[in-house]
Formats: sequence, C-alpha cells, structure tokens
Amino acid sequence: MTTGDLLVKEGQKVNKIENTGVIHHQRKVFLQSFAAFLLFMTHRFKDRLAQLFAFSLLLNFLSLKILPTFRHILSKTLDFLKMDSLFFSADGGDDDSLFGNSSARSIQSLSDLDDERLYLVDHRWWNETRESLFREVNGVLYPTISELSDDFDSEIILEMRTSESESVDCKGEEQGVSGREYALVSEWMFYRALKWHYDMKYVGNFVAIEDNTADFFSLQVRLSISASTNSLVVRISQKGNEIGAFNKSCQIFCVKSGLLNIWDFSGQITKFFLQGRMLYDNSEQVNEEIFLELQVYGLSFDVMRKENRMAVEEVKTDGFPSSSSLKMNGHYDNVNSYVRLGRPPLTSSFSEAYSLGLTGLYNLGNTCFMNSAIQCLVHTPQLVDYFLGDFRQDLNFENPLGMNGKLALAFGDLLRQLWTPGATSVAPRAFKSRLAGFAPQFSGYNQHDSQEFLAFLLDGLHEDLNRVKIKPYNEIKDTDGVSDKEVADEHWRNHVARNDSIIVGMCQGQYRSTLICPLCKKHSVTFDPFIYLSLPLPSTTMRTMTLTVLSTDGTTLPIPVTVTVPKYGKFKDLIQALSTACSLREDETLLVAEIYNNRVLHFLDKPADSIELVRDDDRLVAYRLPKDEDILPLVVFTHRCFKETYGQGSPALREFGIPLVARIPDCSDGSEIQKKFLKLLQPLLMPDEFSSDAFDDPVNTANQDIEMIEKVDENAFSDVPNSEVNDQSFVDDNIQFYFVQQEHFSEGSKMLMDEPLLIPESRKITVLVSWPEEMLKRYDTSILSHLPETGGLPLLANKPPESVSLYKCLEAFLKEEPLGPEDMWYCPKCLKHRQASKKLDLWRLPEILIIHLKRFSYNQFLKDKLETFVDFPIDNFDLSNYTVHKEGQSSFLYKLYAVSNHYGGLGGGHYTAFAQCGQLWYEFNDSQVFPISEDQIKTSAAYVLFYKRI
Repeated sequence: MTTGDLLVKEGQKVNKIENTGVIHHQRKVFLQSFAAFLLFMTHRFKDRLAQLFAFSLLLNFLSLKILPTFRHILSKTLDFLKMDSLFFSADGGDDDSLFGNSSARSIQSLSDLDDERLYLVDHRWWNETRESLFREVNGVLYPTISELSDDFDSEIILEMRTSESESVDCKGEEQGVSGREYALVSEWMFYRALKWHYDMKYVGNFVAIEDNTADFFSLQVRLSISASTNSLVVRISQKGNEIGAFNKSCQIFCVKSGLLNIWDFSGQITKFFLQGRMLYDNSEQVNEEIFLELQVYGLSFDVMRKENRMAVEEVKTDGFPSSSSLKMNGHYDNVNSYVRLGRPPLTSSFSEAYSLGLTGLYNLGNTCFMNSAIQCLVHTPQLVDYFLGDFRQDLNFENPLGMNGKLALAFGDLLRQLWTPGATSVAPRAFKSRLAGFAPQFSGYNQHDSQEFLAFLLDGLHEDLNRVKIKPYNEIKDTDGVSDKEVADEHWRNHVARNDSIIVGMCQGQYRSTLICPLCKKHSVTFDPFIYLSLPLPSTTMRTMTLTVLSTDGTTLPIPVTVTVPKYGKFKDLIQALSTACSLREDETLLVAEIYNNRVLHFLDKPADSIELVRDDDRLVAYRLPKDEDILPLVVFTHRCFKETYGQGSPALREFGIPLVARIPDCSDGSEIQKKFLKLLQPLLMPDEFSSDAFDDPVNTANQDIEMIEKVDENAFSDVPNSEVNDQSFVDDNIQFYFVQQEHFSEGSKMLMDEPLLIPESRKITVLVSWPEEMLKRYDTSILSHLPETGGLPLLANKPPESVSLYKCLEAFLKEEPLGPEDMWYCPKCLKHRQASKKLDLWRLPEILIIHLKRFSYNQFLKDKLETFVDFPIDNFDLSNYTVHKEGQSSFLYKLYAVSNHYGGLGGGHYTAFAQCGQLWYEFNDSQVFPISEDQIKTSAAYVLFYKRI
C-alpha cells in the first residue's frame, strides 16, 4: 500500500469520526486533497529531494490540532523518504535499505534478491570488452524510435521493438556510431567493463583528456507495453528528472532520423516485456507503469564531442592554460592537457578526469582501523575483479556460519561505491552494521586492531561466499610411512572440499608443523592452512636496559651503561651482559640495586628473578665490589643536606644523589666508616682553583671543565694516604653520620668515631650522611644527581633507531623453539605429556600473502608496542629459501601493493593505509587521499603488509 493510500484511508477515518459542520468539511477536503497530491508526488516525482521537501512542508503546515495518528503516519513517511539509496548516497545508506525487501527476511536464493541496477553505455565502448570478459554474453538488438513530446510536459518517448515486430529501416547511417548505438548492461557487467578500460588505458601513468569519464548520471524512466506495436515504451519526463540529466538525455536520444539501436545484454528487457504484459492483461491495472532508475554512463560527452569536433580539436592542440583547475575527491591542483593519475582530476566543459579507486572513507568515530583494512582489501586486484563481477552467483544462503550472504553483499556494495567514477568519500555505516552482526565486538565505536578486524572480515566473507553447500566428512588417515607431499596434498584436498571461496583461493596457503619429543625423538607432522602470517619482531625477544655503574674503590666516576638482554630473561642474564659491557675484572662482582627517592629501595640479588619485574621507568645502579669481600658487611651511604622547600620558611634536611656502598671489616668503628665514605667521594673532589667564584666567569667555563676532569682523573688513579683523607681541609668538622632505622627509614642514633659498630644479622648497614655546606662546595655533587631511567637512552649516546629486516622476522617465525609448560604435547610413543620442540615451514604459498607484524605484546606485567623499523622489500620479496616444497609453485616472488599503518601507542593511536593504484602509490587517511612517493612507504608504523605473487 502506498503512502497516498494510507493518507486516503486516514482521511476516511477522520470523515467518520468528525462529523460536525464546517470543521468536518474543511478537514475532509484538506486530507483528501493532500492525499491526492502525495500520491501524485510518489509516482511522478521520484527525486528524493523533492519528496522530502513536500513532506517537510506538509508537516509544518499541519501543526494544527490534527489527529495524532495522522501525524504519526506523516512522520513515518518522512523517515522512510530519508533512507539512503543503494549506491551513491553520501553516508552509505540505511542498514535495511541496502538489500531492498530481502534485508528484513532470510534470503533463500538469488531470486529473493532485488535485480541489479541497469546501466546504459556506448555500444562500441562495451563491445571492446566482450572479447576479453564477456564472450558468453549475447545481446538482443532492439531497434528504437525516439521522439520528443513537448505538449504539457516535455518528455522523451522511446519505442523499443522486438525482433518479431515489424523491422525498422535504420539505413545504416547511425550504425556503429558512438552515441547512437547503445548497450544495456547489468551492474556487474558495467563495473567489470569500466575496470577493464581503466586498466587498458593506463599507459605511462597518464590518461588523455578525451578518455575522461565523469559523464555519469541517473534517469528516472517509466516503462509500459504498447499492444498495437508490440513494443516497450520508455518515457523520460522532464518533471521527473533533474534539468541537467534531462538535457543530457535529449542530446543522447533525440536524433534527426529518430532512429537508434539499443542492445540488451542484461536480459532485463525481456522481463520488462513480460511484466508489462501482465499489467496490461490485468484490467484493474491498465494504467500502471513500471518505474525504473537507469544509470547512464559516458554518452552525452561522446555526442557533444562528435557535434563539436572542431572545439575538441582546438582543446587538444592548444592545451589548457596553466591556471586550469582540477577537482576530485575535494582536492584541487593545476595541470596540463594530460592528467597524472592520483592528482586532482581535470574539469572542462565536456568532461572530468577520473582515477578509479581513489575514494576515501569517512571516520564514523574511532573507525580508522576499519577504514585502513578496507582500503587495503579494495585495492587487492583479484578481490576488486571478483566483487566488481557477478559475485552474487557464489553467495551461500545456507551456511550457518555465515551471514546469509548479507556481509558479502554489503562489502561488494561498498567496494563498488569506492570504484565508482567521480565518487566522493563514502561513510560505511551499512557495511559496519552488517559486520557487527557477524562479529558483535565491532558493533560500537571503540578503537580496535586493524589486523583483528581484517581476520574477522575475511572469515565472514569466506563463509558467505563458500561454494560448498554441504560439507563432506573427511576421516583422518594414518600417515605413518607416507611422504610429506602425499600427506600435504591429502590435507589440502580435504580442506578445499569443505572450504571453497575466493578468499581460500586467493589468500590461503599451507604450512608444515613438526613436533619432536625431547626424549624419544618421535616426530609428529601436520599440515595446516593459513590466511596470514603473524611474524614476531626479533626485538620482541630482547630488551635494552640502561644502568649506572659505580666503583667502590674511589677510582672512577659513575658511568651509564646500556645492555641488551632477553626480554623474558632472568637477572643472571642482566648481570652477565653488564659484566661484559663494563669490562668487569675477574676479582670483581656486581651488586644491582633499584633507587627510589635517592634511597636504595632493594637489591636485585636473586639471579632467578625475572627481568620483567623491572619497568622502563625504574632507575637501577650497579656497584662494582671486590669478589673476595662478599662475606664482609655492606654499608649503604645515603646523602642528605639542608635544602629550601617551597612553601616552608626555613630549609629542611632532604636526601639527594645516588647512594654509595662499600664493604667494611667486621671489627670496624665510626672512623673506618668515615674513611670509606671519603674514599668513595674522591672522584668528586674539586681542586682548589675550582671554587664557587671561578664559575662566575662563563667565558672560562669550558676550559675549566676540561682542567677539572684532567685533575680528577689524576687524583682518581693516585694513592690516597690515610693522613690525606683525614685532613680537615677536605671535610668540615660538622659532617655527621647517623644509623638508619630500616622499618621507617628514619634517623637513628648518631655514629661515634671511636665506638665499634654493631653488625646486624642481615650484614647490611644503612647510614645517613649529613653534608655541611662547606663540604657541598668541595665536591661536585651534580654527578650524583643524574640517574637515567632503565628504559631511557644512555647519557650522550648516539644510538641509531632499531631496525630489522623482514627476512629476519620470517626466520624468527620459522625457527625451532620449545613449547611452553602450558602447551605440553602428548607423545604417542612415550604416552606422556612432553615439552616438545616445534618447527614451522612454509609448504604452499597463496596468491595474496598477508603479513602481520606483531608490534603489540601483552603479558601479566605490562603491555607494550614496538616501534621497530622493519625493512620490508617492495619488489621481489623472495620466499624460495623459506619454502620447503618447491613443486607446483608458480612463483616464489611477491610484490607489495598495500600497507596498513598504525601510529601512536597502546593508549591511543591512528590507522592509515598505503595502497598502489595503477603504478602510483597513495595514502588513504580516512576521507583524505594523497599521492605519495615510493620511498615514503617504509616507516616504523607499518603493521600489516599485503603482497601479491608476481
């Protein structure tokens, strides 16, 4: 029932309810008049903008006291008209409007789907593709008479006659002339032909002006059957179309001879004849017509070019002025008479340059991950050709693991929108809604991982397009004594017998997995399919740590040392790497401590503890101690002095600097502690000429720093007699030593110089050293104030960015490694669970190789993202050395064509895509598309790589 019928019924209802005099009569006439008007609008004005305006005007006018039911109907009608059309909407369309009537119910077969849209193209343009793409498609010729009726409503009338009707003499004058012989093709035929022309005419990265094809518009037509002439009458009304579209249709169909030929390759004209005759035979529907939206492509420009050949030749000869502007996808640029693909396209009086596939996707709210993955897929050559073609034939409506074919339909619709000539950026709302039905985790607007999204999408497309309707049961056979080749072929046949789709044929490969028992050496070999390779970055197994190394003999200054250790290693690995880096002597040992708030928080003296316990923002020091004194007590010196504190009137005691440690004999007193402390400070001692006054002259600062370092070095390696250490010229009498109460790290009793020390059971003594002001002037305490973070770069280091080859990543993925304790393997020979070793090998390579770089790592202690630069090949990615099975492989070489990038960290980031279109590369940043050079492709943001076999 139409909207107008609903309004008529509502008017009748009002007529029954309100039967009071003038009010009744006014409302009755008003409702019936508007019902007739709306019914006329529904049938005569298919333009959605006109409909929307009419109903909006009606709602505003009916703000009187009208029945709520009537207002409800009008509101629902307005909402219905706001729904977006299938293809060329700005926001991707409403979820249920995508599939017409089929979306509200389960699809059982192709007949339940709405017919594809119909396209009218130049017959010669179409015929050029038939030899390559459409050999089996035959067309039916309909001689057509055209006339322009200009009575009440300007209208083009086309009379298409069948081959059984009386022949029409075309006299051959219009035969084969572009613009006078046309072809009607289905939507998939049109897109395949369009892509074929785009590929064939892409020569030297340039497209000539005369090949530009922005001449693309829609026509609303009405179809009916003429019984007298046994012909199909097509009416194109000026009122039912935009004025520009109607004028173009006049140029296309109105010829002097009134004759033209239309070839039907879609098969829909026959259906229109049958449908029209059924309407004609039904006496109740004599005046009914079939309404159709016809897409017209590339015809009006060809007609105008023929009629204005001289003007076109002048354009070709003189070219465009330097100020001529191009516009495509919202960008402008200046060009010459030839347009480089990927630049904003040319605008002229006749045509507009285009580059197919260079259409952005709007960000719907944290959907950059989806946009990035989609752009990579819609620039996959095999996938583009498939979804631009008749992919509906492969839809699986019976697969319980699929989405009743609706996910594949939504993706195919989105891909065609992105490959439509002159298309602006698309908002993929309908597609996102369909995907959420298959993977509910993508239903909201949270940020997700593009690789995870890609995996779900490919799996969903495979299930919707799986050609296997009834999956056979395959019994697992005994493989003992059977060659690997026979076992691999058997596994692959079984897999394809249950899974046969474009995704399997294009993206899936096969690898060999070998498990080896560590005791009995039993081998277990299996062959499994893969749709992508998740490669670890070699740096994920290693970690860079920076520590500050201090001597305990008073000979050297503190120095930062950076080492590389296993990321999941033990503290013994850290000690070993640190010993090598600082050239530790055989008679020395290292004691590592964590420093927090200028105090020793704890010592890392358990070799079996995990390095993961150390965070990147922790601060570690390593003390070099004599190995033969390990059993002696350890003294920790914590420094403090009076410092002014913000908000307080007088200075207060505050800790500062890196604590120092030393070993002392068991029978020691306070004077021994003092001697040890002053000996540790010897490298920090400033000569007399480096008084505080010397630093007032900034001119001599650099030279004085060098002289100071030289004198400190001289003192550092000279013997220090006890008499010199005790000289009061080096230390003020006010220096004080206090024992520390470990429970609260508070000041305890004062240490007396001549009183023996009481050694605790822990063999560790912590001493607070109060520095007098005079002492602070004699020592360079700034050296003790700098303590880098463990995850930071060492001081004055010139460390290059971490880099690794993609081949190294592949080797790390394929190398043999033991299984974890939680993944024990049950050995059929030992009859026990064993921690077996596992080895992977590539066996069968796919046409499209997707490589996922594992930049994100998660464990019980922390989450991390690796910014390692992966040097991946763009051309000639050779896998011959990594594939164990060489027979039957067409090629081992691959070429990069797309990259999904992730910028930022775990807390927040942004996804973009690089994709090759033709011979050029482009960056797809949501709705923005920019050309880039090939040397810009390799970045540390590369996350998912897409390769095609060459």
